Amino acid sequence: MREPSLLPVFGKLGVKPPAVIVAAPITSKVMHKMPNRIREALSQHGGLALKLSVLVWTILVLVAVFFISKA
Repeated sequence: MREPSLLPVFGKLGVKPPAVIVAAPITSKVMHKMPNRIREALSQHGGLALKLSVLVWTILVLVAVFFISKA
């Protein structure tokens, strides 16, 4: 069986130039507008959003208590 050569496949004699990787966050134009849209929605419907969030939180707590008491 023939053995593979010991010569490097990539680069000149095994010397590769260092690869520079720059990690940059990817943000879209929509993400820049999102805080403004949320702020506008809360200013218009803030009371309703608060009531709904309290309602959902209360239901989740009651469901958790129900399942814990059944176990």
